[in-house]
Amino acid sequence: MAATTHTVTNQAPPLVGYDVFAADAVLTEGVARYAAPERLGEIRTGLGELGRAAGSSQAQRWGAQANEHRPVLRTHDRYGNRLDEVEFHPAYHRLLGHAVSAGLTGAWSRPDGHLRRAAGFMVWSQVDAGHGCPVSMTHAAVPALRTDPELAAEWEPRLTSDAYEPELLPPGGKPGALFGMGMTEKQGGSDVRANTTVAQPLAEEGAYTLTGHKWFCSAPMSDAFLVLAQAPGGVTCFLLPRVLPDGSRNTFRLQRLKDKLGNHSNASSEVEFDGTTRVRRVGEEGRGVSTIIGMVAATRLDCVLGSAALMRQAVVQAVHHAAHRSAFGGLLVDKPLMRNVLADMALESEAATTVGLRLAAAMDSGDERDRLLLRLAVPAAKYWVTKRAPVLAAEALECLGGNGYVEESGMPRLLREAPVNSVWEGSGNVQALDVLRALRREPEALNAFLTEVGLARGADHRLDGAIKDLLSELADLEGIEGRARRLVERMALVLQGSLLVRYAPPETADAFCASRLGGDWGGAFGTLPHTLDLASVVERARVPF
Repeated sequence: MAATTHTVTNQAPPLVGYDVFAADAVLTEGVARYAAPERLGEIRTGLGELGRAAGSSQAQRWGAQANEHRPVLRTHDRYGNRLDEVEFHPAYHRLLGHAVSAGLTGAWSRPDGHLRRAAGFMVWSQVDAGHGCPVSMTHAAVPALRTDPELAAEWEPRLTSDAYEPELLPPGGKPGALFGMGMTEKQGGSDVRANTTVAQPLAEEGAYTLTGHKWFCSAPMSDAFLVLAQAPGGVTCFLLPRVLPDGSRNTFRLQRLKDKLGNHSNASSEVEFDGTTRVRRVGEEGRGVSTIIGMVAATRLDCVLGSAALMRQAVVQAVHHAAHRSAFGGLLVDKPLMRNVLADMALESEAATTVGLRLAAAMDSGDERDRLLLRLAVPAAKYWVTKRAPVLAAEALECLGGNGYVEESGMPRLLREAPVNSVWEGSGNVQALDVLRALRREPEALNAFLTEVGLARGADHRLDGAIKDLLSELADLEGIEGRARRLVERMALVLQGSLLVRYAPPETADAFCASRLGGDWGGAFGTLPHTLDLASVVERARVPF
């Protein structure tokens, strides 16, 4: 009898066939916390359908295929005619179509729209993050377009539609449309006032032509783009359609696609405008930055949500592996040191999700205090949450050992994806400087922030101490630029701690405050105080499977 040499044992089963939404206690509790009671059932139903789709084997295959088969640039057809098109794998279109049909571009005109959309974005981004770029840009374009009522009336119904049509067609012939954005130029980067793309006005009111180059243009197969250019009156925002009303292609010369570290399913491009590129002004000349700032704020929040989604998926995979893998006489999840690592990552993930949902709910409220809170909290959260994602992804990968270093596990894709949200929509320094700018220009925003974190005062002495220390940091803004990162980090942690003290289970809030605010923490994950109830923290993050 031949010996059996290839019996597979002691491997975790594939984590597939589960409801990504329902299995996430932090997400489900947050939605219930902020949604209007009369709409909660409807919202849960929609998110449950999306969650089951996200956990299916089919969706997981789509995510892997879309990343394995990267977008391909087709500059010319076989006869030498310009095409300037990007070809995607069918899996990418399935992911994007599902996102649009699930309402992930339609937040602005629905009750609790931002909350339900944020939860859905976090659920579906766990399948693949790359296709989330056009989803995010399309969603975020709405506030910029609303500065021009005529443009908003024309485009907003298409942007918020649940219909996805990938072909480049005249805008009037499409039931739904996607938007991209082009702000960055090679000589300016985040300093968009240094942009050199020139807009020349035409005889028709609001019409211009563009000449110039964009170093990063997101989602180049979108139907239209918001771009910044130098008009006679200064930096101005413009709407650039890929297809003109008469059905002809606008001049949109795709030079190359970026070969990126991660985010492989998404096409990021360089594009040139040759003086015949037709655009329509959005807002007033010289007011381009203020016109597009609403879009930037929305995409920054999506960076928080996307990073929270990535962290959640990384933690889920690590806990699932540890709950099924045995070593040294027992399951990994029951080993004190591994439990400490898993609990530490679970705290980071819960804090990210909790703050993301709070900010989404603030966008829904219409309350002036919430508007002011967003002015500080969005850049602070964007700074901190997006910086924690790469560190957490690397640690989660390590929890799977050599299995995690193999592409089939999906963990390398998470690790490659993790840094992107820290870079996009303004790097860490840009976020920190934006917080300082808000502190100087809108002091009432600080009052809103302190009111928010003050709602938990007296519940935990370490949180109270952190708030006191933060006030001391804020007392002297002179020469603060060199310590801006430290300040913004503390603001983000205090906000997260306040929310967890108010809403999380006691063992979770205790562990977060002891480590992140009380200083009883090391320089790596897995250094929580051993006296805490870490088993409960880990169990809360686990997918029942």
